[in-house]
Amino acid sequence: MTMPQGALLVGSVNFDDAEKTMRVAAATLGDRLKRIPDGEVGKRFHWIMFQPDVLGQADGIERVGDQPIPFPAGLDARPLRIADGVDAADIELPPLGYADAAIESHAVFTRLRAEGAVPPGVRFQVSLPTPVAVVSSFFSGDDRAAIEPVYEAAMRRELARIAEVIPHEDLAVQWDVASEMGIIERAAGYGKVMDAWWPGDPFGGLVARLASLIDAVPADAEVGVHLCYGDAGEKHFVEPADAGHLVRYANAVMAAAARSLTWLHLPVPIDRDDEEYFAALASLSPVAELYLGLVHREDGVAGAERRIAAASRFVTRFGVATECGIGRAPAGSTEEILRTHAEVAAAW
Repeated sequence: MTMPQGALLVGSVNFDDAEKTMRVAAATLGDRLKRIPDGEVGKRFHWIMFQPDVLGQADGIERVGDQPIPFPAGLDARPLRIADGVDAADIELPPLGYADAAIESHAVFTRLRAEGAVPPGVRFQVSLPTPVAVVSSFFSGDDRAAIEPVYEAAMRRELARIAEVIPHEDLAVQWDVASEMGIIERAAGYGKVMDAWWPGDPFGGLVARLASLIDAVPADAEVGVHLCYGDAGEKHFVEPADAGHLVRYANAVMAAAARSLTWLHLPVPIDRDDEEYFAALASLSPVAELYLGLVHREDGVAGAERRIAAASRFVTRFGVATECGIGRAPAGSTEEILRTHAEVAAAW
């Protein structure tokens, strides 16, 4: 059986602050970890759910409905619309919050590295959602096509500021890609997931969009992609039949991007330790680092080892991760999940 090489923390971690995330992750995983996130603490705890509160501040964008829809952490879950008579191209979005958070957390990272709590050579990981995620989640109808270039420009400004302030030798940027898989599954015949807002087969548009984001990351910084089927209430928006769509999309994106991916993460559902799920990995294009999200809190090391055994029949070198972030995992379970990563992942 393949011995997994290293571990990846997908992004969110269920701790209250960035310093605890970094200290505990570094202490638990040691040299099994090449990069470390801040845990997506604070308003980023629920991934993109804080973005409507940010975007709703812009002139020309309105909340749908007269009353807030309460969401944890004091967020308003109402969707958004472009106001009547407003040209989306004229909307000026405020800072989205990702650059401010990254710069603040990187200062903690550098202090902990100077203290020896974070090992030298470990990079600071910044996880960013794709514009497709925010546009598809909070806008509808014709507003999606109109607002997408505006939001994408705002996200690229966030990335540019991150790259301006954080030294590139420290920086690892991960694009979180969930809604795209929903669109792909819809096109493949699944219901209850989302439609694209551009004509024809959506696959080519999804490939071009993600490849462009990968290429936007400076060449001397690292870039990774986390493919995902969501984890609302620790449930996927659709259960993948196998890894086929993931591999097809990843291969197309890697072929379209001008620069190489540093790492690729693919999710593995908890009930899939069968060869049929993993067989498509045999046709995955080469990538510097592959991580399989086969660590689950519910069955720990034993479950991870079953899935490792099945995956090893089709891919010979990979690291381990959870299938999505662990920010919404039950309180008190985080340390054990990190220990499972450490136990099943050998050092690089």
